[in-house]
Amino acid sequence: MAEPGIETGRASVELVAAYAFDHGAFTASDVMDGTGLTRATVLNACDALADRGWIRELDDARAAGDYRRGRPARRYELAADTAFVVGLDVGQHRVAAIVATLRGEVVGRAERAIVGGDEDPDLRLATARTVVEEATVQAGATPGQVLVTAVGVPAPVDAHGRSPRGDHDYWARMNPDFASRLGPWGDVVLENDANLAATAERALGEVARESIAVLLAEASFGAGLIVDGVLLHGGAGGAGELRVLGMVEGVGSPEGLDGAARSWLEEDQRSGAVPAASPLARMPIGTLDVGRVIDAAASGDAYAGRLVERLGERLGRVCVLLGSLLDVDEVVVAGGVARVASPVIAAAQTWLDEGTYAPTPIVRASRLGADVVALGAITRAVATIRSQPWRFAAAIAR
Repeated sequence: MAEPGIETGRASVELVAAYAFDHGAFTASDVMDGTGLTRATVLNACDALADRGWIRELDDARAAGDYRRGRPARRYELAADTAFVVGLDVGQHRVAAIVATLRGEVVGRAERAIVGGDEDPDLRLATARTVVEEATVQAGATPGQVLVTAVGVPAPVDAHGRSPRGDHDYWARMNPDFASRLGPWGDVVLENDANLAATAERALGEVARESIAVLLAEASFGAGLIVDGVLLHGGAGGAGELRVLGMVEGVGSPEGLDGAARSWLEEDQRSGAVPAASPLARMPIGTLDVGRVIDAAASGDAYAGRLVERLGERLGRVCVLLGSLLDVDEVVVAGGVARVASPVIAAAQTWLDEGTYAPTPIVRASRLGADVVALGAITRAVATIRSQPWRFAAAIAR
């Protein structure tokens, strides 16, 4: 690799910082082999990074038991626990925060339901602040130690952290300008929640394909789309918004698995279509989710079993839409619903396997659980620092 033109400046420091993020303990020789920089440049960059707290010097090779002959090599490692990032998932009904080190190791977490008006922008903002404060206190992190907070919201987000005033202002209520109003926890990066779920699946999940859709599927459907290895955004950040499902035959709305199950049960309760013996006959609509439907079906309730089949076909039709438009190989159902929705996902795959719309994507459940958005936010926050280490250490010697 050619030697960068700036011997001890920004370019070399950024190369060494990137190496430190990717490796454990290292020596100057390790960095030289990995970057092509000269020894003097590497040592100067390491001194600059150490001065700013990005890396720490360890015992030398002799003390570490790895010394053979000659002058013992200086050893370094990323000071991953001296600064922190926050991943924040501000869903419609729940806020969850994770605090992690610069290597993504989780050291604190907190969550709260949004009580008293989940579409109230000020309440959403106040709840988010409380949850971040609780999570950072648990982590032992001060606001000044947080370099980046990445926030996921159920709305399109453009490159400036703004959500368009569409969908009857729902998007604006979901994102009450978190980028400028959240608080003192470092730089705030805004992103659509499904995009962060896709980020988490690619970084931490089992994705082995270049083109996938990661589907949040609880109250409503939303997709994070990775096509040919690239996360899609669109001009206003609206790639993956699925309002178009209202025009899709056999789907009819963007309601997700929980949302559709509630709507169908409410309609059937009103019309008397739910058998009196079904455990769903008198269930309050507000307490229903797909997990309860699946539990009832597993206990032998035929009505609940039919709902599972309907939900499976609904999910299958969404997969056909995504596969037809974007040629994705796989649809990953993510979020809390993925833990319980295996029978629905199996029904969707069976419907897809009938071959009417072949070829169709594979559909499977994520294993990252309800924290998938917050974990994706951690990944995004760390990536933001890695891509601009100079900006987060403005006083590094030039």
